[in-house]
Amino acid sequence: MIRLEKVSKSFGASRVLEDVSLTMPQARTTAVMGLSGSGKSTLLALIVGLETPDQGDVWIGDDRMAPRSALTLRRRMGYVIQDGGLFPHLTARRNIELMAREMGWPEARRRERVSDLCALTRFPADALERYPAELSGGQRQRVSLMRALMLDPPIVLLDEPLGALDPMTRAKLQEELKSIFRTLEKTVVIVTHDVSEAAFFGDTIVVVHQGRVLQQGGFHDLVAAPADAFVTDFIRAQTQRFAALGKLASTLGERAP
Repeated sequence: MIRLEKVSKSFGASRVLEDVSLTMPQARTTAVMGLSGSGKSTLLALIVGLETPDQGDVWIGDDRMAPRSALTLRRRMGYVIQDGGLFPHLTARRNIELMAREMGWPEARRRERVSDLCALTRFPADALERYPAELSGGQRQRVSLMRALMLDPPIVLLDEPLGALDPMTRAKLQEELKSIFRTLEKTVVIVTHDVSEAAFFGDTIVVVHQGRVLQQGGFHDLVAAPADAFVTDFIRAQTQRFAALGKLASTLGERAP
């Protein structure tokens, strides 16, 4: 379980998070949703210990995130950043094995774990010796996920992991990621600005706006009982877009010979 207690964070004069208290349940997926610049990525950086709160505490299970404990706690988390963050000079295999090598895993153990992850993520084993530039966007995201899962952490954090992909690849990976999360029963936090993605992944959805948590609950709760006008407007704006796309598709279908 992940818990934030009255957490605030500023960068210079800019207040990014304000008095945030959240609980992210164990073995469930929490989707954090909001506009660009709302504080979503900073929230993940605080959880993984890459940033320190100005006020408040972050708890990973029964352990408080602090400078002394950050490295140990970070090894209990897999972290997939925006655009994957792969090292371009390392092959896919070396990217995946990075932390395992750092921790002294023997080669046989590393190879067995990578083989298991390839099967889990449906990544072709013959592409493991390719460099990131030689992989497709979907393959690079799979490599990033495998790197995050390499040490078998109980917690996985994903910061808009599919945002840069084309719609077809994104839809396919969404299905596969949800299956992986369900299979592994890990505590997952996924950041997105996409309502449909949050609804698809999230057992719980957290809406963040201007550094504050406006609402936390299931997608039905957000629609049926919004806690703030922004929640209504944010969901309505995206559902109207989807409706317009559906209408366009229907019109094009009618025009087709």
